[in-house]
Amino acid sequence: MAAPVPPPVPKKKDYTKAPQELIHEFWDRYFTKKPGKVTRIFPRSLYATLLPPSQPGGARSSRNAADSYEAAAKECREQVQRIIRECRRTNEKFTDPDFDIEWDDDYNCLNGLVRDEDDECSSCHGGEGDQSLESSKPETKGTAAAPGGIQGKKLWKLRSGAASASKKNPGTVEAGPTYYPGSIHRLDWIFESPKWTVDGYSSSDVKQGGNGDCWWLAAVATIAHRKDLMEKICVIRDEEVGVYGFVFFRDGEWISTVVDDNLYLLHEDFDFYGDTYDSTGKRAREYRKRYQTGSEALYFAKCEDPNETWLPLLEKAYAKVHGDYEAISGGIAGEGVEDMTGGTMTSLQTNRVLNKDRLWKELANTDGGFVFSLGAVRTGWDYQKSGLALGHAYSILKATEEVDEDGKKVRLVKIRNPWGQRASSGLGEWNGPWSDGSKEWTPYWFKKLDHKFGDDGVFWMSYQDMLETFMFMDRTRLYDEKWTIVQQWASVNVGWVAGFLNTKFIIDVKKAGTVVVVLSQLDTRYFQGLEGQYTFSLHFILQAEGSDEHICRVRPVTDSDWRSVSCEAELEPGRYEVLPKITARRVDWRDSAEDVVKKWADKNPAKMRQVGMQYDLAHAKGGIPDEDEILSKKKEEEKKKAEEKKRKAKEKAKREKRKQKAEAAAAAATAAAAAAAAATVATQEVLAKAQDSEDKTEEKKDDEKKDKEAKKTEDEKEDEKFEDALEKKDEEKTEEKKNADDKAAAVENVEADKKVQVVPVVEEEESDDDDDESEEEERKRKEEEEAKRLAEDDEGRIPWNAVAVLGLRVYAKDPEISVRLAEPKSEEEAANLVVDSKAAGATM
Repeated sequence: MAAPVPPPVPKKKDYTKAPQELIHEFWDRYFTKKPGKVTRIFPRSLYATLLPPSQPGGARSSRNAADSYEAAAKECREQVQRIIRECRRTNEKFTDPDFDIEWDDDYNCLNGLVRDEDDECSSCHGGEGDQSLESSKPETKGTAAAPGGIQGKKLWKLRSGAASASKKNPGTVEAGPTYYPGSIHRLDWIFESPKWTVDGYSSSDVKQGGNGDCWWLAAVATIAHRKDLMEKICVIRDEEVGVYGFVFFRDGEWISTVVDDNLYLLHEDFDFYGDTYDSTGKRAREYRKRYQTGSEALYFAKCEDPNETWLPLLEKAYAKVHGDYEAISGGIAGEGVEDMTGGTMTSLQTNRVLNKDRLWKELANTDGGFVFSLGAVRTGWDYQKSGLALGHAYSILKATEEVDEDGKKVRLVKIRNPWGQRASSGLGEWNGPWSDGSKEWTPYWFKKLDHKFGDDGVFWMSYQDMLETFMFMDRTRLYDEKWTIVQQWASVNVGWVAGFLNTKFIIDVKKAGTVVVVLSQLDTRYFQGLEGQYTFSLHFILQAEGSDEHICRVRPVTDSDWRSVSCEAELEPGRYEVLPKITARRVDWRDSAEDVVKKWADKNPAKMRQVGMQYDLAHAKGGIPDEDEILSKKKEEEKKKAEEKKRKAKEKAKREKRKQKAEAAAAAATAAAAAAAAATVATQEVLAKAQDSEDKTEEKKDDEKKDKEAKKTEDEKEDEKFEDALEKKDEEKTEEKKNADDKAAAVENVEADKKVQVVPVVEEEESDDDDDESEEEERKRKEEEEAKRLAEDDEGRIPWNAVAVLGLRVYAKDPEISVRLAEPKSEEEAANLVVDSKAAGATM
């Protein structure tokens, strides 16, 4: 038996430092020295061998709402037309290569990128969870809202939608819902007489299947009675070829997608295990007729009519744009309405409604400007309330004020459960006043409201009961071609201490009217698994420039309102400021984006490519700095610096070589000059000696002449004088010649001495760049050492590095409205942006 691991020795407190110094050091360690965010899963170098995209990434900053939609719809129609031509040329039905559920060996169309490793391949072969092959049947739907069911595995604090941490592997994300489809077939194989719609679109068509997307189905049911909205979602289809084109709204822009008509079925094919004898095929035909034919055979969402097909194909398209079916399990109904209409959702907490009459007017408004949905929330371990499933989304179909038999006004709301019928336990419909079978239903009211009892998921409630029973209401404003959308994206570092950012948005309004301001962050549902470790909560203030009076002060209603917050206001022409405040929370059990890439690039490369490219597309919007490009530029600069340093080193070596040559030449010149000087001195000494010798010779001759003159007679003297004169003349000539030769030689030596001069050594100035570079390198080295020292936290704490991507979207009936980002020009200006000087609250 292994010895127990001793507990870690607690670190002793350093009493040599002052308390404030210890606090300062703690926060120095707490924050990263290199803040930043992954903005590219795939660096530019990975695309080096590929063709550039047909259209540049990023969203336009200003666009008419209708123009944005039409651009996406046109692109979708053109793509589908190309597919139709190719399928007719090859005589094949369309198979979507990007979402081919028929040959999806890794279950990438069902599950997300990050999976519980113990259940990595359990999607179709069993695994943890309560869902089974029967989970999508009506009699078991009630478990979807109970702990352990589809919704139970998603741990929303109040509303459904967030993945939980794996109990087995706290550092990973659990696989979420586990799917068990039995088989896959095409539309014309499943349906006897398939039709896109039967008697048009209707909320009564909608029935939930084996996925936890009740929120989205509630959104579908909310708008299903609006033919104008529904026909804008599927823009083109060819049922013979089996291709369908859809458009959805994502992060302020419309996008398009296409799907084929392959669908998951609840049951496997006949004789799946190869152990059934059926020589005539009769049993196989009966099995197919009973278990694999019509809407009830489908594994996921289905229409009420056995031959109606629009809902399962719409659900498939919605799952595809988000990556897989798991990605759309759990959410808020209002966000689903946004995604299908391009509207703006606002969450309302019903116990906070100030003016119920004002809300009622919006709810009962028939001009089509708003649609509503509801959320029933758990407050503990409860899973039902008055017959309603909690942790579940519902649609509001109608709100009407009628007069009863006594002349009193009654406010009633028609609501629908996306299940389409009750569960086997009876759960799923309201059982209080105005429910089916209640005493309120008299012949007068049956006729007045045209209502019939039935197990169809539809029920009525009074307005007051609705407010008291459902905790949340999602209100979505819709936009038509009269509205203009402008938007601006930015990336900001979010500090640990909450406060208003010193970066603000500027809105210029040219025309008075209603303006809707939406502060949002990227929809991470499109790249689940790569969200990173931080979640952000959005707040903002809208005010006139230079004013301290708030026009709007916005915060999220709950933690689940993470995607966006918004406000509506009547604004006059002028300039306005939006001051955002972002609070961040670190989710330690999540892996960082870089760790997810390292882990899953080899384990599931196909899914990694799909989710990674969605991540890159989301972060390619204008205003979001491209960290990969910044890194590439930094590397290029470092490369240039290295090359410059190498060049300077070569130049320095050349300078040293030239200096050595110059010093050698100077030494040689000095030696030559010394030799020349010595030669000059020697020459002068020779001349002096020659002169002395000449003088002595003359003296001697004079003495001899005197002696001779004494001895000779005067005649002889005369003769001698004559001869001496001749001889003297000859000697003078000889002496003159000799002196001339000596002088010439001396002049030559002097001239040579003049020519041999000392060559000065030219000292080339040493550049200060080398010293500056050394100092810069030393500074960087010290900074790196200090950062490494601070990062080495004894408690293993990961440094804080929260970076949020924000987008401000503005809607107005003003074609000239604009928005831009403004950053403070100085610390003084940044300080002036502080709005609150109060202490932080306990819930901020």
